[in-house]
Amino acid sequence: QVQLVQSGGGLVQAGGSLTLSCSASGRTFSSSVMGWFRQAPGKDREFIASFNWANGTTRFGNSVKGRTTISRDIAKAMVYLQMNNLKHEDTGVYYCAARPAVGVTTSPKDWYYWGQGTQVTVSS
Repeated sequence: QVQLVQSGGGLVQAGGSLTLSCSASGRTFSSSVMGWFRQAPGKDREFIASFNWANGTTRFGNSVKGRTTISRDIAKAMVYLQMNNLKHEDTGVYYCAARPAVGVTTSPKDWYYWGQGTQVTVSS
């Protein structure tokens, strides 16, 4: 079991930056892949970024590549998502997620554990 608790988000101006945090706990998170997804109204949940806790590998969705970083603090068991140059289309509910570190997948259906979600609104 992995428990995820998110923090951060809110209203941000276009062109600005935001940082989301995700606190992980549970006996298996150190062998997991941690990731972020977002869901805009009326749209499917979209993969944003992931961090393989076991080997440090990162992966990014095409819509955020080049303006997004994902990092971790091992001591705090935290994963951070930083996005720069925010656009209106970045608006949505952002979710922290985790899955066992088996294979490579960005499909939401393959992720077992989810945070509570946090709203990010980018004003133009």
